[in-house]
Amino acid sequence: MSKDDSPSPAELIDARIAALGDWRGPTLSRLRELIREADGEVVEQVKWRKASNPLGVPVWEDGGIICTGETYKDKVKLTFARGAALDDPAGLFNSGLDGNLRRAIDIGQHDALDADAFKTLVQAAAALNKSKGPKEPAPIRPRARPCRGA
Repeated sequence: MSKDDSPSPAELIDARIAALGDWRGPTLSRLRELIREADGEVVEQVKWRKASNPLGVPVWEDGGIICTGETYKDKVKLTFARGAALDDPAGLFNSGLDGNLRRAIDIGQHDALDADAFKTLVQAAAALNKSKGPKEPAPIRPRARPCRGA
């Protein structure tokens, strides 16, 4: 637990994995391990926590979001935030292929994953994030002034 007694992102992800109670838990755990092996600077976050999903969505970041890890009844889905810009010579992406930005890997119960190709993809995503440099803050626009009667 962190100083304010709220669970850390890593603890929330641990809880998410434990709560699954079926093949998806070990699958998500293994993917998490591969992400950490691929990028020693990766930061784990949990986003989009709400009443219907109190444990939120695991997110791995390095210079920006690398990927998110969601679980569904029949799959574990890793969505790469900028996947459309990544080379995927091993053909790991199998979902969201028609999108302009994201690509995903859906892993079913009996699906195998090429660990080396996956780690290469994670490394490429982190490198792409870092290559774009720090985000520039959005320009501050003056507020519109209310019209006064003519």
